[in-house]
Amino acid sequence: MYNTTPKPLLKENDPLYIIQSRKTTHNRPATIAGPMVRYSKLPFRQTCRDYSVDIVYTPMILAREFVRNKNARLSDFSTNSKDTPLIVQVGVNNVSDILKFADMVAPYCDGIGINCGCPIKEQVREGIGCALIYNPDLICSLVKAVKEKYHDKLRLETKIRIHDDLNQTIELCKKIIDSGADWITIHGRTRTTRSSTPVNLEAIKTITAAIKDYKPNYPVVANGDCFQYKDLFEISKITNTDAVMSVRGVLANPSLFENHLKCPWGCIEIFINWSFEYNNGIPFQLFQHHLFCMMENMMIPKHLIKQLMETRTYSQLIDWIDETFILKRIDDPGFGQSIEPTYRQIKSI
Repeated sequence: MYNTTPKPLLKENDPLYIIQSRKTTHNRPATIAGPMVRYSKLPFRQTCRDYSVDIVYTPMILAREFVRNKNARLSDFSTNSKDTPLIVQVGVNNVSDILKFADMVAPYCDGIGINCGCPIKEQVREGIGCALIYNPDLICSLVKAVKEKYHDKLRLETKIRIHDDLNQTIELCKKIIDSGADWITIHGRTRTTRSSTPVNLEAIKTITAAIKDYKPNYPVVANGDCFQYKDLFEISKITNTDAVMSVRGVLANPSLFENHLKCPWGCIEIFINWSFEYNNGIPFQLFQHHLFCMMENMMIPKHLIKQLMETRTYSQLIDWIDETFILKRIDDPGFGQSIEPTYRQIKSI
């Protein structure tokens, strides 16, 4: 029988306290690295934590697979004592699965996030992700089930997209609040809005105002188009939200919440270190793609990016980096501190 006792929630790892207090304690909104399908694995989460990210999410985990399949549990979720505050995001469409899921992850996380925003057609067809914003009774039953069992021992959040009619979103949020959710994250796009379309901050502002009128001081998180440090403050100011979540922004530049305009080379060194420290905690193609996103953000020459993507194994990739750049290891002076890469040969540029 597995352990189902939630880990203790202390101030330093309580996501709700962090979201509510950061504007007072740190003079800024709380910073959150949001869930990314496949990409929010342990080594990347730890890299984000090294750059002033307050709360980090796992990728969305499908409850139906996780609760029934040991192999799915091993591949979908790994963590350690440093991995906190942590929200485990779940894709779920029934109460039975979410309760089993909560029992399994509660000892290893600080909260659960119900995904009500994923627009992937396969998930929507199964009543998961975006489908839930059109089924408020189901969302509320999921929230109530977890909160009635765990109360304040386990935080619970819902991440939603907006409706074409914002009054629907406002009414949904009121129901979610009444069901016991600790905070709501609002992604300012509809189910059909492309990510290339600018996020609708005015919609988030309108919904947030209605939420805080309904329940003063209720925490709200804004999500969408946070790509630079200045966006953290602009988004929060426009929307009056308590925290800002970045997804694509931190994928390209995990250091954006420390006001780095582009990914620093030291971030590459830190990410590689965590990936090997955690026993190659991510599959090779995922590891490679993380480096691609970071190096592209650093504006590494395109022919070198092409060489990166032509590697086929961990050893090939690391050998290529060592042949092309100065890559410091954790015991080397200046590890993780460089802003610009140092090339081995000028002609390689």
